[in-house]
Amino acid sequence: MPSINASRNKAITLLAIGHACVDIYQGAVAALIPFFVAERAYSYAAVSGIVLAASLLSSVAQPVFGLLTDRWAMPWILPVSTVLGGLGIALSGLSGSYTLTLVFVAVSGVGVAAYHPESARVARLVSGGSHSAMGWFSVGGNLGFAAAPLLVSGVVAGGGLRLSPLLVLPALAGSVLCLPVLPVLCALGGPAGEAAGGTVAVGTDDRASFVRLSLSVILRSIEFIGLSTFISLYARQRMGGGTATGTVALFVLYAGGALGSVVGGGLAGRWDRVTVARWSYVLTIPAIAGTVFVPGPAFYVFVALASLTLYVPFSLHVTLGQDYLPTRVGTASGITLGLTVSIGGMVTPLIGTIADATSLRTALAPLIVLPALSWLLFRGLPEPTPPQRAIRDTVDSAVDSVV
Repeated sequence: MPSINASRNKAITLLAIGHACVDIYQGAVAALIPFFVAERAYSYAAVSGIVLAASLLSSVAQPVFGLLTDRWAMPWILPVSTVLGGLGIALSGLSGSYTLTLVFVAVSGVGVAAYHPESARVARLVSGGSHSAMGWFSVGGNLGFAAAPLLVSGVVAGGGLRLSPLLVLPALAGSVLCLPVLPVLCALGGPAGEAAGGTVAVGTDDRASFVRLSLSVILRSIEFIGLSTFISLYARQRMGGGTATGTVALFVLYAGGALGSVVGGGLAGRWDRVTVARWSYVLTIPAIAGTVFVPGPAFYVFVALASLTLYVPFSLHVTLGQDYLPTRVGTASGITLGLTVSIGGMVTPLIGTIADATSLRTALAPLIVLPALSWLLFRGLPEPTPPQRAIRDTVDSAVDSVV
């Protein structure tokens, strides 16, 4: 019989793989942009609108799904939302209609939004509060982001946007991989395992700290989504290459996030999360400055550094939010993983409009200032104590059911 630790690791691994399959479709939006520009002659403002469509409904939906998961267990939501996320992206390349493209991308955004609160809540329970395990759960999403430009380029570069239906395949695979984890969600019952005989989390919500954390995550989101939306086009301008040049830049931006999440979880085991996040923002300032202004092949080095420093605090944001709102874990997850991240997509049309009127370099330059503002927001934030739960045995039994 496998040990509980082995069972936990298997459950976290399955959740991480499912996370990767879903987040492919967050990364796919940015990866499709050069192809929309090439085939449909969209302007910077127009492609920014596509990113906005993916973000707008998602920004509203994630907190709603977070509230729902705080009240009811919804094990069915993981496979269903995974398929929905893939289906929207798969259909986005079929119609030349800009309106329909926006609709399909928005549908994908809702699917992605529905997935994250419940998966993050269960991952936190399954991990036993381990920052390292939550880091690995986040790595799954980072790898999905990183795979997106390679997948999109591999499918679309050869045959055009008409082949976009093939992009649904990871969603189908991810929905199947969710199935072994469903017994965990069913056994845990409600938000803290009430249906399984457990008790709710104990602790007091620190709403003021949660608001400051959320504002910082919004700024980080503007930085990351601003870069991911335009990095492919910017790389082609800076390096003078074709589509492959932009694909490599986007891959580097996403792949660095996987390393950043692992590093962040490890550092949080030695220092507190607030300190780690604060210093990561300090290092982000020169990384983004180098991405915007340093010429030549060093451009890719700074893209990698920007990705690393932006992702070191990513999983820490999630656990900090959950610990600032211990009685509303699903809501906290929906906001830190969803609403605040999606708001970053709402700013991209402004970046695109500035780029159309001036240049991409001018439009991206203000992103350098935002990490400093995040650092200021983190100054003085308390390091919360993870709330104690009275359902350890219940969680261990539920986790063991996936083996």
